Amino acid sequence: MLVILDWDGTVCNSEARIVACMRRASERAGLPVLHPEAIGNIIGLGLPEAIASLFPEAHSEQRQDLRDYYAEEWLAARGEPLALFDGVLPTLDTLLGQGHQLAVATGKSRRGLAREFEEHGIGNLFVASRCADETASKPHPLMLHELLQETGCPVEQAVMVGDTEYDLKMAAAANMAGIGVSYGVHSRDRLHACGPLRVIDHFSELLDGPPVVA
Repeated sequence: MLVILDWDGTVCNSEARIVACMRRASERAGLPVLHPEAIGNIIGLGLPEAIASLFPEAHSEQRQDLRDYYAEEWLAARGEPLALFDGVLPTLDTLLGQGHQLAVATGKSRRGLAREFEEHGIGNLFVASRCADETASKPHPLMLHELLQETGCPVEQAVMVGDTEYDLKMAAAANMAGIGVSYGVHSRDRLHACGPLRVIDHFSELLDGPPVVA
């Protein structure tokens, strides 16, 4: 089984930092400083897609400034590694011990994911990963197709796990099973509307009940 994980909001508790950095970057770029909930809603998209969704009225130069400022703010906020959600590490170890393979499909950049892997020392747990700056952003299914091709795993033996409708819509577009996590940025109702196998409240619940995919 190939268990494909979203990163922000599913594995890593990064919402507060993403929101704070985007608000500071918006102010520097001369754009409206949006409500945290509005910013949280776009977590999971690639950065260009997130900015276009948040600021459709911004011209191309402002959007590029915002991308640059956001990157600067993110680097400046890196004093301490972001926490992984409770239960992530033992659950990943158990999944590997059961013979499953692990992969990541994220809206982060490759540089950003590489930093996270290094800070937490867990990059070696994943057989493959795809980031939004090297393929199509969620909810387009391309990154899932690429992960299946790279690992040689049939779609029937894979599952996408994420905290947003972008994750679950991506899975549905790839004809892949999906599991939602309720502790991230999108509500349980929004996740259920995407038709996942189930919605879990704690990362360790990936191990509960029947196999991840029957």
